[in-house]
Amino acid sequence: MIKVEKLIITAAICGAEVTKEHNPAVPYTVEEIANEAYSAYMAGASIIHLHVREDNGTPTQKKERYEECMKAIREKCPDVIIQPSTGGSVGMTSDERLEPVELSPEMATLDCGTLNFGGDEIFVNTENMIKIFGKKMIENSVKPEVEVFDKSMIDTAIRLAKKGFIKEPMHFSLVMGVNGGISGELRDFIFMKESIPCGSTYSVAGIGKYEFTLATASIISGGHVRVGFEDNIYLSKGVLAKNNGELVEKVVRIAKELGRDIATPEEARQILGLK
Repeated sequence: MIKVEKLIITAAICGAEVTKEHNPAVPYTVEEIANEAYSAYMAGASIIHLHVREDNGTPTQKKERYEECMKAIREKCPDVIIQPSTGGSVGMTSDERLEPVELSPEMATLDCGTLNFGGDEIFVNTENMIKIFGKKMIENSVKPEVEVFDKSMIDTAIRLAKKGFIKEPMHFSLVMGVNGGISGELRDFIFMKESIPCGSTYSVAGIGKYEFTLATASIISGGHVRVGFEDNIYLSKGVLAKNNGELVEKVVRIAKELGRDIATPEEARQILGLK
C-alpha cells in the first residue's frame, strides 16, 4: 500500500486582481496581509502564497514592500513558508516581477507559459523569460513552485528542467479554471496530474466554483491544495468568506473526513525538499 503524504495547504491570501469591492476582507495594508496570513496559518495552512499591494490596493512587486509584509507575517507565523509570486500583475516587466526573489525566500512561483486572461489582457511568459526566472531562482537558492495553466506548460517545464533551468524534483501548482487555461473539470485534473513527471509533487488551485471540488480530488489523489481569496472569495455559493482562514478550515474538514492528515510547516519543508 502506498503511503500518502500529509496534506500541504497553501493559502493565496490576496492575489493581484481581487479587490475589497469583491470581498471587504481582501487585504491591502501590511497589517491586513499579516492578519490574513495568520488566519490561514492558524487554520492549518503551512504555505502563504504572497502577492502584495500598496495601501490603496494597487498591486506591486517592490522588494521593499515584500520585505515589510514578510517580516510582519513572520512575527505572527514564525515557521510558516512564505512563497512570493513572480507573476505580479498583467503588464509588469520581468525585472519588476523578479524583485521578491532578491530576498531569497524559500520558495517562489515560476509561471511556465503565456495565457490569454480575457479581453486584451495577456499574461506573458516567453521561453526566455522562464529561463531567466529559473536561473535567478537557482542563483538565490529559491525552490520554484512551477505554475501551470494547461498541459503544454507542464511539457515546457519538463523540457527546461532537462536543460538545467529548473531544479528537479519539481513541485507543480496546477492552476485550473482560469480564463484562457484548462478547465476545472475532474477529467482535466486527471489529465494534468498524470502528465507531471514521476518524483514530482503537486498542488491544485481550483479557481472560483472549482476550488473545493478540485481540492477534494487532490486530497483523494495524494496531491496538495491551494485555496484563498486570490482564487475564490466564497465559502459556499453566495456566501462570502469572512477571512482566508475560513477557506482553509473547509479544506481541513474535507481532509479529515477523507482520512488525510494536515502537514505542519516543518513537515511541508520535508515533503518539498526545502530542508
